[in-house]
Amino acid sequence: MTSERETSTHFGFSEVGLDEKQGLVDDVFHKVARRYDIMNDLMSGGMHRLWKDVFAAKVRPARRGPFRHLDVAGGTGDIAFRIARGAGPEAEIVVLDINGDMLDVGRDRAQERGLSDRLEFVQANAESLPFPDAHFDAYTIAFGIRNVPRIEVALAEAHRVLKPGGRFLCLEFSQVAIPGLDKIYEAYSFNVIPAIGKLVAGDGEPYRYLVESIQRFPRADEFERMIRRAGFRRTGFERLTGGVVAIHSGWKL
Repeated sequence: MTSERETSTHFGFSEVGLDEKQGLVDDVFHKVARRYDIMNDLMSGGMHRLWKDVFAAKVRPARRGPFRHLDVAGGTGDIAFRIARGAGPEAEIVVLDINGDMLDVGRDRAQERGLSDRLEFVQANAESLPFPDAHFDAYTIAFGIRNVPRIEVALAEAHRVLKPGGRFLCLEFSQVAIPGLDKIYEAYSFNVIPAIGKLVAGDGEPYRYLVESIQRFPRADEFERMIRRAGFRRTGFERLTGGVVAIHSGWKL
């Protein structure tokens, strides 16, 4: 967790300059962009597909009339594709990511699925969204908030671009809440995931960073307080799979 006055933050278990983190994160996702599904399958045992189904279903996009949705850090389109399938013909869905390689994957996948005309892909920073105030009906970010250098700034931007009555939804890895399972999960994460990453992708370090970034992310109740401090109300979170991940929610009222 950082504040705007701080000059350093964490990159996994390392301490780096605040202005360095984004470049380091970009390098990680440049390396894994074309193996994104494999990466998530390795880290979650394939469960990420079910988690994303549950997460996207909470958006409930309008089937009639206009609906503007922003999916942040969603370059490969996983969440946006699910939302597009449930939205009406007037829905505007923007996929935003700071990493151009991830967006390239998303554009290719959208074309394969016949969804290119329903999605707009934008390269930009979650901390400085290129949209006017009160523009979107819903904002999602899945497995991306922990990679943002200044989480509080990104949350403030999410609040700014949402319309009154708009909903913020975040899917993120969390802390296992079942005694015993937490130790098994930790051993799997630190020993198995980087090894398989090296075997499959030829480089285990990006996977080691992703595991470390999960460990450094705030606990679910602490992150909920951060969401409230950003101005959201009726906040809450739902743990899935024993707390391996959590879906956080808040409303701009």
